[in-house]
Amino acid sequence: MAGDIYTAAKRSAIMSAVKSKNTKPERRVRSALHALGYRFRLHRKDLPGVPDIVLPKYRTVVFVHGCFWHQHPGCKKATLPQQNREFWAAKLSGNADRDLVVEHELATLGWHVLVIWECMIPRRGDEVGAFVHSILPPTMRSTLAAVDSTSDVRGDMKPTPAPKVRTGNEKT
Repeated sequence: MAGDIYTAAKRSAIMSAVKSKNTKPERRVRSALHALGYRFRLHRKDLPGVPDIVLPKYRTVVFVHGCFWHQHPGCKKATLPQQNREFWAAKLSGNADRDLVVEHELATLGWHVLVIWECMIPRRGDEVGAFVHSILPPTMRSTLAAVDSTSDVRGDMKPTPAPKVRTGNEKT
């Protein structure tokens, strides 16, 4: 790469370590969904864009996007590297454009699309479940029925508390 601070071999080693599946944010969301009782499939290759999480029962797909790689608008992590800016500008804008096309294709096929941005997932493990519960559309939270065709998690959303679990010892 012209103007790179690393040798080609070092840059190759760095880039080959970047994961596209089973990232830490993705694993945290999956764990929270499972704890909430949702069952899902991973990385279904027969769907456009190979979604990170597929909830077939609710015809819903979840993409857990890295803010840098998918250029989260307004996020401090979505900056262009100083080295080789033309390459990165084309690469990252292409990723964002492809995301929109994939979301449209999935909606056309009747799938509901939920995008979760890496920066929105709480760092504390005990808060992830409440966060995931709060971003699910209300109809899916209560009756687990249909959801909006596309949902994008924004920073202005306030988490709702997780539902109380009945133990059977409560007085009626």
